[in-house]
Amino acid sequence: MIVVLGVGNSLHGDDGAGPATAAGVAALGLPGVAAYDCGTAPENFTGVVRRAAPDLLVIVDAAEMGLPAGSVRRIPAERICDTAIGTHMLALSHLVRFLADAAGRIVVVGVQPFWMGEREGLSAEVERGVAEVVRCVREGDLERIGVMG
Repeated sequence: MIVVLGVGNSLHGDDGAGPATAAGVAALGLPGVAAYDCGTAPENFTGVVRRAAPDLLVIVDAAEMGLPAGSVRRIPAERICDTAIGTHMLALSHLVRFLADAAGRIVVVGVQPFWMGEREGLSAEVERGVAEVVRCVREGDLERIGVMG
């Protein structure tokens, strides 16, 4: 079982990368894969994750990584605080610690935003990044996403 949590605010431009990823994964209809748009309150989905007890939990969020817009990286747990944009209620580092015993493995994926502000829709660069994450989930190959250095 794989659970994907998309975190972010779809009304703030590229901060909607996480929710867009969740929607893209959900649209695939893959057996054994569930995806949720957590918006800005991922803590509201901890019960869902605990009940599912997934082998893999993937958390996707816009992340300031100092990379070109649309770049996608797996973010090591110890680096999550370095990338936070801060539009959610609970810091992702706390969420990961809280759910550490609820999933076999937790992978945090960051998508570098181009523009964040009050507007709907993703930049073309972030749309490509989201498509890459969805493709990696579909193919079961998150290792293809590089690790943030």
